[in-house]
Amino acid sequence: MEVATHKDLFIESLHRCSESEKFVPAFYERFLSTSPEISLKFEHTDFRQQNRMLLKSLKLIAAATAGDQDGLRELRARAETHDRYHLNIKPELYDFWRAAIIATARDFDSEWNNDVEDAWNHILGHVIFHMIKHY
Repeated sequence: MEVATHKDLFIESLHRCSESEKFVPAFYERFLSTSPEISLKFEHTDFRQQNRMLLKSLKLIAAATAGDQDGLRELRARAETHDRYHLNIKPELYDFWRAAIIATARDFDSEWNNDVEDAWNHILGHVIFHMIKHY
């Protein structure tokens, strides 16, 4: 029997979460409430577009952890748009992002367990490391 990778567990969980159209809006509601600075960063955001982009980015970024070229391009692109010269997302804000998205995924994934949580932490940790490195 093949053991599921962090990427596999993450993608499967993300799929279960995204079956509900309320998942991404619930994440943003939670995330924006964590800090006035974060809320200001989203002041002029088109959330319809942002919601679609988040799910697409999460899938591609998970693929990047396995060396997928499209995923790696997405990760590089997100790092550039979020760096100090563009959106200026400070490194310390990523902990709020990770906590909010994991808490929301836990609420929406009916199969949530410690292995799934480890997978989310692993994938998001990889993303955060990359984002901070290129800040």
